[in-house]
Amino acid sequence: MKIGCHVSISGSIDKAVDNAVERECSAFQIFTRNPRGWHAKELTDEDIANFKSKLKTSKIDRLATCAHMPYLPNLATPKDEGFEKSVQTLIKEVERCAQLGIPYLVTHLGSHLGTGEEGGIKRLIKGLTKAGKTKNDVVILLENTAGQKNSVGSSFKQLGEIFNQLKPAKKFGVCFDTCHAFVAGYDLRTEEKVNETFDEFDKYVGIKNLKILHLNDAKGDIGCNLDRHYHLGLGGIGEKGITAVVKFANKRKIPIILETPIDDDRDDFKNIKKAKEFA
Repeated sequence: MKIGCHVSISGSIDKAVDNAVERECSAFQIFTRNPRGWHAKELTDEDIANFKSKLKTSKIDRLATCAHMPYLPNLATPKDEGFEKSVQTLIKEVERCAQLGIPYLVTHLGSHLGTGEEGGIKRLIKGLTKAGKTKNDVVILLENTAGQKNSVGSSFKQLGEIFNQLKPAKKFGVCFDTCHAFVAGYDLRTEEKVNETFDEFDKYVGIKNLKILHLNDAKGDIGCNLDRHYHLGLGGIGEKGITAVVKFANKRKIPIILETPIDDDRDDFKNIKKAKEFA
């Protein structure tokens, strides 16, 4: 079982490995830089060496690690300046992942800001294709969305239509977020419904393209489009559904990453423990 959570890089990027080991992770996700700004401090040779060295001496498989794009880029924006900055940030993040030896970079698909899905998707594909031309082995993962206003990629059909236009195919994959799928209207509350949902995902996107699974319960109910993650088994999806998803991912050896909240009810340690119990 490859399971872990999003871990902090506070202090230095190699601290992410320490945080993952402390939480008994066998997989993890990071931001390679401050996710709330455009500027990224360059990775030094020391940063890269320390990260790689710690990862090698840990028991965590490098292929079960991923990075996530920062918050500000919007690859579907109609604003030219914002689009160019977003694409350049994506390219830079791909390059940073390559430097660190991280195989996957998860990206949100963005918002067309009310200008229409067709134009938003065209810009998104243009930006992703440009980033796909980088000369390294990093795979860009498209994350399904929660169906918020003006967003694209919440339906598997649309996600598949976007994904299947990307070239070269080996540079792209998909990250499936359980909270996003559930609040976008896909039922994940029972084993039967989980199987039906993944059958539909397979039809339009392809299970073979699913490289990372974000395991999050949902604060809201099915179809509400509210992107609020919650503790495993305590939200709208519930224990039966989360258990079925964990077993589905394990059977296919897909790394599982938790992005659950930290509060008085539970922290990362307790949510990871709970996920292992469900397995």
